[in-house]
Amino acid sequence: MRIGLAGAGRIGSRHAETLRALPSVESFVVADPDAGRAHRIAEEYGGLVADSVDALFDAGLDGLVVAAATDAHAELVTRAARAGLPTFCEKPLANDNIGTLQVVQAVRATGTPVHVGFQRRFDAGHVALREAIAAGRLGRLHTVRSCTLDPAPPPAAYVRVSGGIFRDCAVHDIDAVRFVTGRQVVEVTASGANKGEDYFAESGDVDTCAALLTLDDGTLAIISETRYNGAGYDVRFEALGSKDSLAAGFGEQTPLTAVDGGSAAGALGALPCQGFLERFGPAYEAELAAFARVVAGQADSPCPPEEALEGFYVAEACDRSRRERRTVTIEEVRQ
Repeated sequence: MRIGLAGAGRIGSRHAETLRALPSVESFVVADPDAGRAHRIAEEYGGLVADSVDALFDAGLDGLVVAAATDAHAELVTRAARAGLPTFCEKPLANDNIGTLQVVQAVRATGTPVHVGFQRRFDAGHVALREAIAAGRLGRLHTVRSCTLDPAPPPAAYVRVSGGIFRDCAVHDIDAVRFVTGRQVVEVTASGANKGEDYFAESGDVDTCAALLTLDDGTLAIISETRYNGAGYDVRFEALGSKDSLAAGFGEQTPLTAVDGGSAAGALGALPCQGFLERFGPAYEAELAAFARVVAGQADSPCPPEEALEGFYVAEACDRSRRERRTVTIEEVRQ
């Protein structure tokens, strides 16, 4: 098959490397507003270059991977769906809930499969937790905890257009909670703080946040995010039940050191992951392999647009809760 790649930035480059290695992908075609970046990726990974989006869509594609700037996602996904072109799109589908809903409706009308890239659904630890919970190994699940702790903040220009920490960052933890537990979020209570650069507050954002999510079976989920985790990049998911407790993402590279004499990840000498591309490398490979099966008609989308929309409703509720200092139900924000 021939796959199109829209976007030649960091994640686009990572996807190009994966596409080259997939046995079912015979070739890929890359397009990017920065022609130099597109040519570099094509040269490094053996792809072809399209000099425009129109040329990309005319390149005889079997599927499309969207790794372009966020503000291009909605148009690219909608155009591909209307052309009957199966599409993988990095989150988000659009900048806001209304735009996401419009994309969902447009895709639904075509019947074209779309796979939204929440890579934690393909992380071995998260998958193992989901299976353990479904099998009843933990007994009655009472608490789950998920965190995304970045070692350094993004630049001010990014923060201004990111949509805020809940929509940009915490949405991954929100999707992980929904995926791992198999439950829906019904209400949230969230808060945030600014102790870092002024540009977060100037953008109406925060650099650190936490939220308590109540699931539809009464399970409590706690998510935590920061842009300033000095120990290093840290993404973990913990599931606590009446029979057992399990964790994903806790190992030699976890930037956490015990101070009571016990062994802990940070005490074992391994350097923490440098960022999401290293932490979730195998997951990125697995999700594109899954997308290839979708393109081949061998599987349904493992994360359709409707799933992304539900996660963004929760993120919107969290941001509203933070701003208004109250508990917010998901039904309040549902379109």
